[in-house]
Amino acid sequence: MLKKLEQMAQRFAEVNEEIQNPDLVKDPKKYKETMREHAHLSSVMEAYEEYKTVLQGIEDAKLLITEEEDHDMKEMAREELRGLEEQQPVLEDKIKMLLIPPDPLEEKNIIMEIRGGTGGDEASLFAADLFRMYTRYADLKGWKYEVMDANETEVGGYKEISFSISGKYVYGSMRYESGVHRVQRVPETETQGRVHTSAVTVAVLPEAEETEIDIKPEDVRVDVMRAGGPGGQCVNTTDSAVRLTHIPTGIVVIQQDEKSQIKNKAKAWRVLRARLFDLEESKKQAERSAARKSMVGSGDRSERIRTYNFPQNRVTDHRINLTLYKLDQFMQGTMDEMIDALCIYAKEEQLKGNAASLTS
Repeated sequence: MLKKLEQMAQRFAEVNEEIQNPDLVKDPKKYKETMREHAHLSSVMEAYEEYKTVLQGIEDAKLLITEEEDHDMKEMAREELRGLEEQQPVLEDKIKMLLIPPDPLEEKNIIMEIRGGTGGDEASLFAADLFRMYTRYADLKGWKYEVMDANETEVGGYKEISFSISGKYVYGSMRYESGVHRVQRVPETETQGRVHTSAVTVAVLPEAEETEIDIKPEDVRVDVMRAGGPGGQCVNTTDSAVRLTHIPTGIVVIQQDEKSQIKNKAKAWRVLRARLFDLEESKKQAERSAARKSMVGSGDRSERIRTYNFPQNRVTDHRINLTLYKLDQFMQGTMDEMIDALCIYAKEEQLKGNAASLTS
């Protein structure tokens, strides 16, 4: 670990020189990457300096205990040594976590897509419940959200709904929500009080900037059409809906939530960029984790990640075997305990992988 820290100290000195170069600001992408690296290295170096001070203190205290003749001074040195030796492993754990390089995707905004799966009307109602849960969580975090597109059902649920969330470290917090969410409860339409099981699929896509993903205009077919809606809504009077088809991948995006074709087209391009960016990142992730699959989950949307049991007021995340008996609060957006546990577990798994690569 000390060797790695010395290497990072050398790199920190190099980065400090780089940020003094006035030409750096001329390249916005490189400037952002350099400042991100500088912030990460700064936090590592701060912990490293504290660690070196503790190590030096331990060495000095041991020397004092060996050479000092005064009994009171020896006792003071022993007391100081005990305190410093307690600090050492705590600092080492902190530094090990800091040595994990930050994922640049963590800072990104996201597009979430929620789709009702097995369970018919009940699944669509739970899709609406999850949408409310996530937007309440966004409110608690001070994030902003915007509905991109929604396909409502006659019972007040959603066959599917997509929305963006923007704010500080949104993807870093929400990335592990992708997957199948299972609900167990008595539906409103159930007359005999039987518990039904339904499922909803959630996808979390990091939102890509235009410069991050190159989409050739000739690879995209753009169609406009009249929008449709549930319950005979009068939304199909103009050709405002937009469908984008990315020919190489077959990805299709339809936007019809806005009355303006221009706004729908802009939203459709945002969604298409996010899906293509997610596709590229998924390929990279598959290559990186070919030898070791994360215990937190693959992010595969077919993977059942969580069960919401309403009769028992219980929510269970199957990837980390964490059960909370406060589903009522969870559905109101009080999700930090679960989300923090997932993020910590993911870092611990990454730390194990880093340690294995260092020893191999």
